[in-house]
Amino acid sequence: MIVIGLTGSIGMGKTATARMFAEEGIPVADSDAVVHRLYAKDGAAVAPVASVFPDVVVDGAIDRQKLARHLAGHPDDFKKLEAIVHPLVRAEQENFLAWARAGKAPLVVLDIPLLFETGRDRDVDRIVVVSAPPEVQRQRVLARPGMTEEKFASILARQLPDAEKRARADFIVDSDRGFDHARAQVRRIIAELTPK
Repeated sequence: MIVIGLTGSIGMGKTATARMFAEEGIPVADSDAVVHRLYAKDGAAVAPVASVFPDVVVDGAIDRQKLARHLAGHPDDFKKLEAIVHPLVRAEQENFLAWARAGKAPLVVLDIPLLFETGRDRDVDRIVVVSAPPEVQRQRVLARPGMTEEKFASILARQLPDAEKRARADFIVDSDRGFDHARAQVRRIIAELTPK
């Protein structure tokens, strides 16, 4: 089974690209969706996060807005949060990989936003980076509700520069030329990696 690590900086189109892999029948483990489940009421991350950041829990779930505000004011706390959340995400991904192996899937995708930053590039067989020019990225991100220049800058500061990600990729999906173009790139990657 070939494990594809799918990554890309904020606003590059990673989520849409992951959906394209899924639409082609490739099993996809979405890290963001896993984090949503972990943060939801009775999720596995709620109690450990509450023990470190008690003010971010509302009605038994982690309030993502409160957490974001806390982290904006205390950027050093990202490390504490990641120490709790990353192992939980990784455990979910291991379960997903075991399920995919049991089902004899030839290819799977792990959608990991901070693939390089967390050293997870060592856990995958091939790396697909989703990319777009900086002005397209900026336009997409600043159009998001509640996004500010400051927030965008702080997110970018924690991510490896796009040029470096592209240099370390096995495949690049350029997401600024429309969905059909991106889908064609995804299909080409699948065709190349699927055992003949």
